[in-house]
Amino acid sequence: MKKFAVIVAGGSGTRMKSVIPKQFMLLSGKPVLMHTLKQFYDFDTAIDIIVVLPEAQLDEWQILCSLHSFRIPHRTVAGGATRFHSVQKGLELIEDAGIVAIHDGVRPLVNKSTLLSVYSGALERGNAVPSIPLSDSIRKIIGTKNEALVREQFRLIQTPQCFDVALIKKAYSLPFQESFTDCASVLEAAGGEINLVEGNEENIKITNPADLIFAEQLIAK
Repeated sequence: MKKFAVIVAGGSGTRMKSVIPKQFMLLSGKPVLMHTLKQFYDFDTAIDIIVVLPEAQLDEWQILCSLHSFRIPHRTVAGGATRFHSVQKGLELIEDAGIVAIHDGVRPLVNKSTLLSVYSGALERGNAVPSIPLSDSIRKIIGTKNEALVREQFRLIQTPQCFDVALIKKAYSLPFQESFTDCASVLEAAGGEINLVEGNEENIKITNPADLIFAEQLIAK
């Protein structure tokens, strides 16, 4: 079955304390987003990759691709006001049946094992969402009090979240809700049951300067 990847890269550099959008910040000499696309391309060169960027960043991305001689095939589209609407824009470019992975552009360290798990899991069960266990203790805040929770009952959710194209496109026809924190929550609101698969701990979302330093160390290995 045909594979697609919608890479959503709408972040800014605010928490990175930079005027450069975090997807364009350099990691091992190249923009973070290029590393992300390479992970998918190295996994399967036939994947149809769609990159969703803010409209104001589309020209800058083309300049960066030329500057870094970036040749991985992909299509681009302008995103929307929220991540939900940006994913919608990416899905609109998919006209064929298949499996689509929806991924954060600033997660450049997803590995082949996770990609294999989500694509094969979605093919078998309609969707597959990568997750990892919590390593720290957690507490729930209740007003001015707090209570301990059993961390084994919780999982940290990652991307790429993978879906049958028809199922996720139907889910994204729902009106936007503030509770839509990721694609899995959209499918769940449409009545879908989420299937968790194992993610990889290195698959961090680059949000602050420390994340970039950590990613640099991992890529250098």
